[in-house]
Amino acid sequence: MNPNTLALSAAIAIGLALTHLFSGKLRFTPIPRSRWLSAAGGVSVAYVFVHILPELNQHQAVLEQVESGVISYLEHHVYLIALLGLTVFYGLERMAKLSRQRGKGDITSPGVFWLHIASFSIYNALIGYLLLHREQPGITNLLLFSFAMALHFVVNDSGLREHHKHIYDRIGRFLLAAAIIVGWVLGSATEIGKAAIAVLFAFLAGGVILNVLKEELPEERESRFWAFALGAGIYTAILLAL
Repeated sequence: MNPNTLALSAAIAIGLALTHLFSGKLRFTPIPRSRWLSAAGGVSVAYVFVHILPELNQHQAVLEQVESGVISYLEHHVYLIALLGLTVFYGLERMAKLSRQRGKGDITSPGVFWLHIASFSIYNALIGYLLLHREQPGITNLLLFSFAMALHFVVNDSGLREHHKHIYDRIGRFLLAAAIIVGWVLGSATEIGKAAIAVLFAFLAGGVILNVLKEELPEERESRFWAFALGAGIYTAILLAL
């Protein structure tokens, strides 16, 4: 790998980790929190639909060339992997909500907290890994992916902090930040086949869609349609122009 690209990806991994550590401090912004969270969600969704989902066609072609092993059974089913990613994170969200309803102080139980954090740590490690191993290499694509994921982490942080309250700030955010670095380190030291990358990328696509929309759609959320649409529209224009 190009040393400059490796160094840039390392700096981005650190930046994404810092996003988890400090996104909760953004209350000073003059823009209402509900608006910039909706705009961040719009950017993330735009990246999925304009950049990631079209790439799934390329990943499907990769999977169809695999003739043996577990991955061969996924032929023609790359979108089912994306659906699996969406379903897994929907299940985690429902589990967290039910735990809050049954518990005291509108907070999840310790078991649900650790399951939630473990799942999102794997999710973040995957994103850290994909900083180095994406279907479309190049600095421009790396920056587009990283910017969308940074805003996506801001949205995720908001939801996780609502579920887990102070324990997320005290423990959870540090583990999620560390997971990004771990993923990057694994990516710099190892390289898996294109078929496995296709599976991971598809799973990530489903997870991003669910984790953004779960923050936008419920009626109790103070989401802003125009901020969401503006974020999605502007980032879509950027993606199509580059």
